[in-house]
Amino acid sequence: MKKIILSAIMLIGLAFTAQAQDISKNALGLRLGGNNGFGGELSYQRALGSNNRLELDLGWRNRSNYNNNGYDDNAVKLAALYQWVWNIDGGFNWYAGVGGGVGSYSYDNNNESFNDTFVFAAGDIGIEYNFDIPLLISLDFRPEFGGNGYYENNYGSDIALGLRYQF
Repeated sequence: MKKIILSAIMLIGLAFTAQAQDISKNALGLRLGGNNGFGGELSYQRALGSNNRLELDLGWRNRSNYNNNGYDDNAVKLAALYQWVWNIDGGFNWYAGVGGGVGSYSYDNNNESFNDTFVFAAGDIGIEYNFDIPLLISLDFRPEFGGNGYYENNYGSDIALGLRYQF
């Protein structure tokens, strides 16, 4: 835990020394990752300034006979993150953010049904490249804490590839 806190302090310190670049006003696309079984998410980014933005991600899944064990599994999750963006060079940026979200899941097998909702806190750190065409590609890591029993040990994380159209 001390290492995580020290790393976060170092990243924040580095953030204040980096140079900002204007970011696209809007970006819409997909965030593709493991995401605790969600796989893909619809993703929207809205610029709030020259170097910060809001990201909203909506993920869902609907699986029948999951792992050939007779389980039906349905879930939906909405995440919202406030992000700071810093320029590395040209169209290459890195970003970090904090936020949270809410979700709902249910599963059903031959013997048992279960439904629940959950809330979580999330962080985000990643890199992105802004092409000369209106395409933004990113790679990020998102740890999520909470989940009210949805995540094992109340922790889930995800590494994802983002592809977004900028307008």
